[in-house]
Order: sequence, then structure tokens, then C-alpha cells
Amino acid sequence: MRTPALIALIFGSVAFATVDPPAATQRDRVAIAVDATKTIGPMSSIWAWFGYDEPNYTYTANGKKLLSELAAASPVPVFVRTHNLLTSGDGVPSLKWGSTNAYTEDAAGRPRYDWTIVDRILDTYLERRMKPLVQLGFMPEALSSHPQPYRHFWKPGDNYNDIFTGWSYPPKDYARWGELTYQLTRHLVQKYGRREIERWWFEVWNEPDIGYWHGTPEEYMKLYDFAAAGVKRALPGARIGGPEVTGPNGPRTQQILREFIEHCLRGANYVTGRIGSPLDLVTFHAKGAPQVQPDGHVRMSVGNQLRAISNGFAIVASFPELKNTPVVIGESDPEGCAACPVRTHPANAYRNGTMYSSYTAEQIARTYQLADLHQVSLAGAVTWAFEFEGQPYFDGFRDLATNGIDKPVLNVFRMLGRMSGRRVWTSSAGALPIEDVRDRSVRAAADVAAFATADARSAAVLVWNYHDDDLPGAASEVDLTISGLPAERASLTHYRVDADHSNAYTVWQQIGSPQSPTAAQLTRLEAAGRLQTLGPPSRVALTAHRVAVSFSLPRQAVSLVKLDW
Repeated sequence: MRTPALIALIFGSVAFATVDPPAATQRDRVAIAVDATKTIGPMSSIWAWFGYDEPNYTYTANGKKLLSELAAASPVPVFVRTHNLLTSGDGVPSLKWGSTNAYTEDAAGRPRYDWTIVDRILDTYLERRMKPLVQLGFMPEALSSHPQPYRHFWKPGDNYNDIFTGWSYPPKDYARWGELTYQLTRHLVQKYGRREIERWWFEVWNEPDIGYWHGTPEEYMKLYDFAAAGVKRALPGARIGGPEVTGPNGPRTQQILREFIEHCLRGANYVTGRIGSPLDLVTFHAKGAPQVQPDGHVRMSVGNQLRAISNGFAIVASFPELKNTPVVIGESDPEGCAACPVRTHPANAYRNGTMYSSYTAEQIARTYQLADLHQVSLAGAVTWAFEFEGQPYFDGFRDLATNGIDKPVLNVFRMLGRMSGRRVWTSSAGALPIEDVRDRSVRAAADVAAFATADARSAAVLVWNYHDDDLPGAASEVDLTISGLPAERASLTHYRVDADHSNAYTVWQQIGSPQSPTAAQLTRLEAAGRLQTLGPPSRVALTAHRVAVSFSLPRQAVSLVKLDW
């Protein structure tokens, strides 16, 4: 996770090939064709991965509610990644902070393990059929080589680097660090069973290329080897990977990612002395870079995020040994600090409304395309957004719900959960080539594109109208044709996220933006936050195995046209 304070470091070398004016042109009518007989690839649920910094939010009332909603949205178990699973503390959460007190030492320096809070977090996931991506971090106070200061008290507006305290340092004893990972995994196997844990993923640390790791890249590899050895000693079939570097758009991060892979494939293991370390999963991050323009509007940069994804994929693909190794984009977001609200970070003004939802549709669909382009085995793309306790309604945090009220972006994931089977061929007269979106972002004409799936009993088409500039724009008139359907009649349901549908933020503004909503207002807001349709489902006749649908698609709107037979 990064804030604007770190953007210059991470993205300083990034430049766009062209600079386009903020005003965007728009096509009057857009023809979109889908052929359900032409398979592109499987519809794997790469989107059903979520994460957050503050693990103790997991078992709050709003945390449980949101986790239940995410689980209900997905046809497969959702994976959840969280920081601070090994951080020392009393379990009281705050922004950018969480703790479990899993490891302490007695007066004689003997290790003491307490899994009470860890269990509470993981139990909450498993009660909802979720699976953890268990992040082995951060460094317990008693193990840290530089423990003080340890607990930070960061708040929005403070220097982001204030969060990097004693938990971010290497261990004073790598053998004890390895024993901690062994004891944790052993406990998990005893509590949940071997077969269950073998369905999870483990990883080591987070963003070791910046302040999250106050050690060298070589020390991170040593940390990884001891952790992997501990996990595998407890459960040889456990799956573990890394290194969760920041977006690989710059040469230093690219080098660290490459060197980590080289170490795992061909380097000397710090524990065994033999060649190679376990690498069941390769992970890295990808972030956009929104900026406030001179006239005050926010300009997104989906291209920056897609370049990071493409660069990471290219590095993985350069190692033939990793052809079938799963890849997870451990954080995949419009920018780098979920806990930085709009009141202190104006560039994050996109988060409450339809800019975030349309960006998400654009980015996820394009991520599938980049995985196809590089021929990598993409398992997941983690949306680093959850909920924040004790914050004002719609305060501009990067979250999926605010005080129990769902934001529009959550409904894009509900749409994706209604898509199944195979990804199939689509063509849109309004779509930009994937290479253009990656290299230049969406700065001239809007991207009016589609992403489609089909199975034996249904077909679904996701359509979006996206532009980087958060400005009003013309609607597109979409003429959608779906062919190759093995039916004569079907039920058609048209789901929509826009200013007037599936949008609690608009309703909240309409009722006066209350910070203490009444019970009646809360009921109305909860209803507005659910996925809505443009109208009731209708029965349609198919002619020659095809159906045509026309509709208006406003700027920043996302539609899902679903056919069932």
C-alpha cells in the first residue's frame, strides 16, 4: 500500500507517451457482438480475493456482515489476505494497525504462543466458506532486532512512513522465526485438519522492497527460507510463495522480483544449504495513480496499474519453470493507501461513487486479457479494500462498505459472481485495444467495452463506459448482439450500477448526507446499496440462436446482461 508521499519513489520513472486533453469524445452508437460458441478461456474467479491491513476488523459486526456479503457474491470460496497476523499487541484495531499477540517470550526468554486472536480471525473466514491467504508477518516485538518504537499511532494526514516501526525489522533470531511459522502451521493443522490447510495459501511478508521491510533483499530471502521451512515441516503439502513486492514499474522492484525468483529456483537455501526454495505461488502488487487536475477534477490512471500487472506477468513468464505456477496480484487497486480518506488526500475523491465501480470493471476485465497475453497462470487479484470502523459515512476511504452500507463498487463484484463457465469472444466498436489502455490509459475517447461468459444454461455480458477523467460525459447507445445460444427462449435480466441504480452514495446525498441516519434512512440506504436491475426480468425469443438488446449506457455506468434458459 502506498500513499502519494511514496508515489514519486515508486512511479517516478513513469511517463505517458501522449498527453490528451481532459475533455473526452464519445461515440454515438456502439455495436457489441458476443459469440458464445468461441471460447477464450475459463471464467476463473480471480476477482474473488480481498484484503486489508486491520485484521481485528474481521470479527466486528460490520466486518462479519461484509464478509458474509462477499461470500454470498461468489460461486467459489473467497480468499482473504490480511496484514498483522503475527504483530504484537492487545488486539485493539486502528488505521493501518492490527495485532494478535501470537508470540511473546517469558522472563527467561522462552517462546510463548497464543493463537486466541488468530483463531478468532480465521474462524470468522471459515464460518463463511472463505479461505485464508495466510500472510506470515509482521515481526513480533519479542523477536524484532529493532523493537522500539513498536506500536504506531498513525492517522490520516500524518507522514506515511510513521507506520514503519519495530514490526518491520528482521528477526533477532531466524531460527526462532522459523519455529514460529512451524508452530503456527502445526496449530492450524491440529485445529482445522490437513486437507483444509492444504487448500489455503501461505505467503511471507508484504512489500519487502519499501519500508515494510527494514532489511536487505538478501535478508528477506533468508526470512522467506526459514518461514517456508517451518511451514513445510509442519505440513509438507502446504502451499507458500512471495514476495509481494510493490508494483513492478521501476527497475529496482523488477530486479528484486527477479532475484527472489532466481533465489527460489537456483539459489542456495539459507536453511538447508541446498539449491532451491519452495515456490508454490508468485505474488506482486499493482496500483494506479490518480491525480487532481488543475481544474480540480480527479484523473485516474488505470494504465499505470495495468502496466504493473503486465510487467509482473512478463517477469514470471520469462522463467519457463513457472509456466504452471499460480500468480496472485496480492494488491490490485486504483492507488496505494486504503486508509487515506479524501479529506486528507483529494485525489481519492473517486472512491464513493461510480468512478470506482467503472474503473474496477475496466481493470478486472483487462487483467484477464493481460494474463492471456502473457500466458501466465493467474489465480487471483486481491482488491485491497474492506471496511473501516468508527469513521464517518462516505468519508472517502477505499472500502467496499461504509458503516454497513454497501458502496457501488461492491455491486460490480456481485455482477462478476453471476458470470460463469467459459470466457467467450466479444467485439465492441467502442473498445480500445488492451495495449492502448495499458500503455496510454483512457484519456481521449471513453472505453465502451464488454466481457462475456457462457455455460450450458446461461450467458452473461458485462459492459462498461469508462474514462480516466472523473467528469460528466455523454452516454453511449449500445446495440448488443449475442449469438451461438443453444436455446429458443431465455429469461433476460439487466443489472446496472450507475448514478440511479445500485448506488447508496447518491441516495445518501439526496437525503442530506446524514452522519447519524435514522432507522428509516438506514433501511433505505441498505436497499440502495444492493445490486439492482433496470427493470423486471423479461422473456425473450431467440432467432437463429441469437438475441439483440439495445440500451443507453451513461458515463461510468456498468451493465450486466444475463440470459438464462
